[in-house]
Amino acid sequence: MTTRPSKAPETLDAPVPYIEFDGRPATGEELRVPALHGFGHFTALQVRSGAVRGLAVHLDRLDSANRELFELPLDGDRVRELVRHALAGAGRTDASVRVHAYLPPGAVATSLMVTVRGPAAPPAGARSLMSVPYARTAPHIKRPGEFGQMYYAMLAGRAGYDEALLTLPGGVVTEGATTNIGFWDGTSVVWPDAPALAGTTMTLLERGLERAGRPPVRRPVTLEGPDGVGRFPAAFVCNAQGIAPVHRIDDTVFAVDEELTRELRAVYEAVPADAV
Repeated sequence: MTTRPSKAPETLDAPVPYIEFDGRPATGEELRVPALHGFGHFTALQVRSGAVRGLAVHLDRLDSANRELFELPLDGDRVRELVRHALAGAGRTDASVRVHAYLPPGAVATSLMVTVRGPAAPPAGARSLMSVPYARTAPHIKRPGEFGQMYYAMLAGRAGYDEALLTLPGGVVTEGATTNIGFWDGTSVVWPDAPALAGTTMTLLERGLERAGRPPVRRPVTLEGPDGVGRFPAAFVCNAQGIAPVHRIDDTVFAVDEELTRELRAVYEAVPADAV
């Protein structure tokens, strides 16, 4: 008998979403684009009561990546219209939404695929991370089909961890497989000074902490040595689903700082949500 791993990347178990392509229910022909020509980018939104926290950050991410990959702007109003349409088609006001952008062969305009699933639950409990030697190509772009990322997340799950922690040669810490990682040095939030995706939650936390007069800092972080993870009293991960403390990276154990977690969540939740 084949048994399932004790833990696995959440995206592997996600139910089949409702999908629209450029404002129409997706056809089999249209779904050939992501299946056979997956070069593109996306952003993942958590929608509650038809609104998204950090919506402008998501729209800026889509426009910037589209200009870099396809040399075409991506109109934010069009994105919002297509998300509203897909939410209505799925019959949801609370949802997990992804907006994927593609430029199919021969096309002169960007096609947008919007997927809608049920809303994701916020992370529960402290997280454990297994370090892995993996660096994403062009990490500043959020894109689909990242085999290495999912492969190492799967291995971490099979080993009993919640997530993989991506590292460069020399054990340089970059980001989680599906999160950003931050550390607490007793005074400031420290982001690893390494190539990584600037997640929307990370961006909103940065801005909120700066407004509060507690700006985060960027410093090299490694698995071991003078800049090693063991020098920090606490760590956390964050993505569109929320913020969670980290209690272990490999064999390094962290105290779960509940006060820090509450403060970070309060900073994030103080950001108003914008109607799609």
